[in-house]
Amino acid sequence: MTTDAREIERALCRIPEVTAARVVVDAAGAPIEVHILATPSKAPKQVVRDVQSVAMATFGVAIDHRVVSVVQLERSDASPAPAPIPPPPKVLDLNAPSAAAADDVTAGGNEGTVGTTTTDTEDGTVGDGARIVIDGVVLTRAGLRCEVQVSLRRGKSLGVGSAAGSVSASSALRLVAQATLAAMRELEPGAVRADIEEATVVRVGTRDVATASLVLLTPPNEEVLAGSALVRATGEHDAMARAVLDAANRRLPKLR
Repeated sequence: MTTDAREIERALCRIPEVTAARVVVDAAGAPIEVHILATPSKAPKQVVRDVQSVAMATFGVAIDHRVVSVVQLERSDASPAPAPIPPPPKVLDLNAPSAAAADDVTAGGNEGTVGTTTTDTEDGTVGDGARIVIDGVVLTRAGLRCEVQVSLRRGKSLGVGSAAGSVSASSALRLVAQATLAAMRELEPGAVRADIEEATVVRVGTRDVATASLVLLTPPNEEVLAGSALVRATGEHDAMARAVLDAANRRLPKLR
């Protein structure tokens, strides 16, 4: 008995961690590609096992784990915001001629004060403190082709970038980096000066680290920016997007 791919997709979407599913079948109706979009609340290998179990228990369809591709999105709003720094206590000079005179403090004497002066924030952004964060990373494989879409957010503004190329692992990392930079160009004017030089994942001790280097054009010179990010449970593609932001977040806003 042949099972319709759409029926399998609807069943897979009932898994709590799965937000979207696409199943590609051959002429005999056997799944040859299974693409899963999931939340990062469960390890990717467990998501694959859940997909296999649902397909077998519901339809009697055996799915090879090697044809299952899982992309997990890390929502930036899950990251805690940095705690605000309390202002220093006000010191009252008892020798001042009046209380009003004691309160008359020159703004330039307080380095922690943010008025109309532009200052660097802790995360590397400039100005109003709104930083660019990752809203989503979606990777889709179809045959030998790979398409990547990266969504970035700064406050209420959303930037979306995409890139397409080979399905190879090294190419996919570079596509993620290019899509991240393309999304940045919609939010940060200085990003039009930058291009991806290198994007890879290296082993540091017992951990994998995504590293990205960017070439920044500041005529007549070229400047190289480097960034890195630990590979978390959300995978190396999410880590690559964070590495690009790490390289660019501090430098590009200064080119406004």
